[in-house]
Amino acid sequence: MADTPFDIERAPNLAGVPHGFFGSAGGKHQFGFGGPGDAAAICALRAAAADTILAGGVLVAPHQVHSAECLTVTAPWADRPEGRPVADAVVTAVPGLVLGIVTADCAPVLFADVEAGVVGAAHAGWRGAQGGVLEATITAMQALGASSGRIVAAIGATIAQPSYEVDERFRRHFAGADENHFRQAPVRDGVARWWFDLPGYVAEKLENLGLGKIHDLGRDTFGDPARYHSYRRASLRHEADYGRLISLIALG
Repeated sequence: MADTPFDIERAPNLAGVPHGFFGSAGGKHQFGFGGPGDAAAICALRAAAADTILAGGVLVAPHQVHSAECLTVTAPWADRPEGRPVADAVVTAVPGLVLGIVTADCAPVLFADVEAGVVGAAHAGWRGAQGGVLEATITAMQALGASSGRIVAAIGATIAQPSYEVDERFRRHFAGADENHFRQAPVRDGVARWWFDLPGYVAEKLENLGLGKIHDLGRDTFGDPARYHSYRRASLRHEADYGRLISLIALG
């Protein structure tokens, strides 16, 4: 319900930049068109969230597909289930636009170079992070005048390592240089297992891109059902659908 107070967390390194990582407000808020609920109600909720971040701001949120695509936004598009541009990151230098991405275990990452007047938002699941969505976001911000040394980034609620059990098939997607993001888990059903550190993997990639300040909120979507939607938790419970969280950033 849009009349339920929003549950918003903010990152200290983005102080002064209109932004917020939105929780589910005890399951009452579901921000994704792919999730349960009436599309018109979801649209209204998303618009209300954007207005909370920046009064009168217009939400710009792409249709996400776990890609490495980043869009540079100069004008808004209609926020509706069908017809939005396909991408997993957005950047802008236009005041009044509220960039948004939705997640449900993947890492939401918000970016800002205050001096250049450029902001960005990226949806970084393991596929997108490995495929280059973070690099694409920084490149797009630099094209608008941002500098990697000035860009700050904040990682919102993400599935944490103790909650993210994976098997050998998953692990084979990663190179030996990524071994530090895997920790041995107990063998289950005769199959070797590991716990994967997605937010740590994302943070390391951001560090390697030369960003000035990176902050991880350290919130576990899977482990806090009272506050966050989680794709993995819903799957393990055999639920028919799952909700989405939204993360927003804008230029004032």
